[in-house]
Amino acid sequence: MPKDLYKKLGVSKTATNEEIKKAYRKLARKWHPDINPGNKEAEEKFKNISYAYENLKDKEKRKLYDEFGEEGLKTGFNADAARQYKQWQSAGQRDYTSSENFGKYQSYEDVFGDIFGFSSGRRGAGTKMAVNGRDVEYEMTIDFISSLKGFKTDVSLERLQQCPECMGTGLDPGSKTFTCGKCGGTGQVNVSEGPINFVKACDACGGRGVTGKTCRKCHGSGEASVKERIKVTIPAGVKEGSKVRVAGKGGQGINGGKNGNLFITIHIKPHPLLTREGNDLNMELPVTLHEIMAGGKVTVPTPYGKVSLKIPPKSQNGQVLKLKGKGATDLKTKHKGNLLVKLKVVLPKTENKKVLEEINKLESLYKTDVRSGLKL
Repeated sequence: MPKDLYKKLGVSKTATNEEIKKAYRKLARKWHPDINPGNKEAEEKFKNISYAYENLKDKEKRKLYDEFGEEGLKTGFNADAARQYKQWQSAGQRDYTSSENFGKYQSYEDVFGDIFGFSSGRRGAGTKMAVNGRDVEYEMTIDFISSLKGFKTDVSLERLQQCPECMGTGLDPGSKTFTCGKCGGTGQVNVSEGPINFVKACDACGGRGVTGKTCRKCHGSGEASVKERIKVTIPAGVKEGSKVRVAGKGGQGINGGKNGNLFITIHIKPHPLLTREGNDLNMELPVTLHEIMAGGKVTVPTPYGKVSLKIPPKSQNGQVLKLKGKGATDLKTKHKGNLLVKLKVVLPKTENKKVLEEINKLESLYKTDVRSGLKL
């Protein structure tokens, strides 16, 4: 994904929401997969500008991005904890050993745990350090209509779980164990000097506090790769690049640590008739010359079923009509956008002289030159 979201859209950091929207529309028209079929470079550029637009148009996301960069857009990011950590960093050599100066943060695990969503915290002697499981990333490509309606599915993937032979200890269950000489059995070691007690899981024993012969199955990691089918619900309204979180389905935690999460990144196939802008959908509707001039009702297919659309008399080619509530679902508010229908006149192909003569009569109805306003 782009490192500088503003640069990808070609706007400044002080750009207004309208300027950002205008820049996105211009680039989207240029790089949309429908306009560049089979062009992988165009597809990647479209994904990047869509990602930039989705984050910069959102007031809260843009604020986080301006303050923290792309780290602030990551799932589970804790802005308050990050600000407190920055304050702690900028304070230099001030004494933070007291709780009134640094609050609950007395080790880097406390700080980063709150910022990025894992926990370890302070521990007393003899307590083995809990290590949280790793998050697992997975990508899924779905069709356009499914992204609008949402669906349930099973995902088959390999994920690390507790080794069934050693039960996560990483040690051969039939061999003797010894107190770790590096951490003295605490499972944690100091990694920095100074007024703050920085600790991490002991690398000699993996935070277990004991050592011994390694497990033959997992080779000491305490984890084994297991293939599993996981039930996943893709909510209605997901966009290109949306992340769906499945709690606890990542790597397994050690020593009581929490399991990681599964994050599914959604990619959406282009649709031959529909495009999406925000929560609104756009579609061209072919109509006859009589329908656009005399008006009438026509049937329009939508993602949620067919509906009747009234075309006003004396409509124009390219005129846009709105079908309320037939667009995409907003993931936050659950309200649906609109389906914007652009009228496109389809003329019959004929060499019938009588028909052409009748059409010639229409020329007298034009009061001015229809191209008089064209200027470059």
